Amino acid sequence: MPTISPEAVQQQIATGRLQPVYLVLGDDERLISGVSDALAATIDQELRAFNYERLYANEKGVLPLHAIEAARVAPMMSARRMVVVLRAEAWLKPKRPSAAETQDEAEAPANGEETTDKSALAALVEYLKAPVDSTLLLLVATEVNKSLAAVKALYKTATVVECWGLTDREAARGGDPVRQALAVIRQSAAASGRSFEPAAARLLAERSAGDIGKLRADLDHVLLFAQGTRAIVVADVEAVVSSHESVRDPWALVNAIERGNAPEALRLLAVSIEDGEAPLKVLGQLAWWVRDKLPRVRPQQATAAVQAVFRTDIDMKSSAGDPRILLERLVMELCGAPRRRRA
Repeated sequence: MPTISPEAVQQQIATGRLQPVYLVLGDDERLISGVSDALAATIDQELRAFNYERLYANEKGVLPLHAIEAARVAPMMSARRMVVVLRAEAWLKPKRPSAAETQDEAEAPANGEETTDKSALAALVEYLKAPVDSTLLLLVATEVNKSLAAVKALYKTATVVECWGLTDREAARGGDPVRQALAVIRQSAAASGRSFEPAAARLLAERSAGDIGKLRADLDHVLLFAQGTRAIVVADVEAVVSSHESVRDPWALVNAIERGNAPEALRLLAVSIEDGEAPLKVLGQLAWWVRDKLPRVRPQQATAAVQAVFRTDIDMKSSAGDPRILLERLVMELCGAPRRRRA
């Protein structure tokens, strides 16, 4: 089967020409989520509880046979059901065990070959010979081992959707990660009715270091920080996207907010999150500051700040958005920046 783009999947959905098996391959989480969500939207939402099933291949005890059994179930009061297998690289490119993990060193893989339980994948290979038309089976993987029989069968039978970002794999094909990052920046900026000065775009592209996830996150942060301005300049990027560092002063973030220094507060927030600080822990610190210190510093802002913290807490606990983006919006409000109304 041919390899197609995420845009081609949208065209298949629009024309109703969906395929029974899809393999979504790549490292661009946003593109992958877009494809998965678009396909899931084709399932009757009122009957989704009966006709949608999601498995994680990397969970202990979850085998290909479980996905195949789910795929063979007939849809309930609907034309189609959907089975999604996330982290499918656990099946399609399993890790090589070290000699210490085997019973003796003689069992360790030779010549760098991957090891896998071929009998476990046999159920998938057999299913691909005659997929169930009423089931949409979607496997999502960051990478696969094309020497495996199951992967060969997938490339022969399934529709492969590539969702690569700024990876070495793309560079090996003759691409330039920075040039590709610039294209993503231009596209995202245009979609939001904004633009980047060339130097600002290049700085943002270079600081992504070839990581599509970081690039997309940094883009969101810069666009949020520079809200209200049409053209984004180097100073905007430098204020939000910085080289890695650690926050030594645990109160640096709230001190920056108290001074109303939004660029510094956003930078410190980014460093804390990148260092692994739990978003809810950061929110707890901000809540303490709003409750105990803000009334003495800026009493006129106290009521609105309490409401902002409460709203952010609800949004984070109900998965109403990326926790980092939600915290950034809160920080902007606490620093005195006006809140944008939601669309």
